[in-house]
Amino acid sequence: MAALRGTPVDPAAADHPALAVKIDNQQSARPQIGLDRADLVFEELVEGGLTRYAALWHSDVPGEVGPVRSVRPMDPDILSSFGGIVAYSGGQPQFVEAMQNTPLLNVVFDTDETGLFRRVDERESPHDVVLSAAEVVQRNTELAPPGRQFDYADSAATSGAALTGDATAAIFTAFSASSGRGWTWDAAARAYLRSQDGDVDLDAGGVQLAATNVVVLRVDVDRSTEVPRTVLSGSGVAWVSSNGSTLAATWFKDAAVAPIRLADAAGATVDLAPGNTWIELVPTDDGSVELVP
Repeated sequence: MAALRGTPVDPAAADHPALAVKIDNQQSARPQIGLDRADLVFEELVEGGLTRYAALWHSDVPGEVGPVRSVRPMDPDILSSFGGIVAYSGGQPQFVEAMQNTPLLNVVFDTDETGLFRRVDERESPHDVVLSAAEVVQRNTELAPPGRQFDYADSAATSGAALTGDATAAIFTAFSASSGRGWTWDAAARAYLRSQDGDVDLDAGGVQLAATNVVVLRVDVDRSTEVPRTVLSGSGVAWVSSNGSTLAATWFKDAAVAPIRLADAAGATVDLAPGNTWIELVPTDDGSVELVP
């Protein structure tokens, strides 16, 4: 079973590390490259009410991904449990130091001498940095594959949300007054289709981004400095959407190196549907979540 997707996999083909990359999400950075092939995507609040992605590839690593951007203070807590490789463009010294103190191999554009990054002419700086994703994984196959992060059902129909959740045609989340997100269930695609700020959210190939599972976590945000820091530790309210239904849950994360656990009202672990997952880290203070039956 693919560790980050819950789908069947050849063990030999999965014997390589996961790759986490900080991906830009400003309007001028869209459409992103390779995001449609990520196993997991975390969406996090950054400055100015905007969001940025911490995306992970393991079962399907593209040739290139991007645009690559800088690290933020919550990224060590989000990514440490996966091990493997993390790539980003740079960041404030204290944030870079914190990431370099994790178990992950850091690959950084600002100091890179390997030729793994390049700037593409068709995009404006700083939204033009692209990473040779498959190549960086190939160069580091001695690193361990990721462990399982979530539990998965045998099929979408037997996922926790499908068995005991409520029908959900759409999910709307707001990270701030300027960052609205939408997910609409498409029965033919067997996935939730994504929109941003009222527009269809496309990848670089012109296909609408989609998720088998949409997991929304309500999280506290430390706003004591100019850079907001998502607090991804402890526990909080969650919703798990799969197969057109949503199950209310509680999320738990005991330490940076511990995976997120999703539990139902009885305390049992919630099984996701096999497939890719987007995790929306929605602030408790300035964010909102709406589920439409």
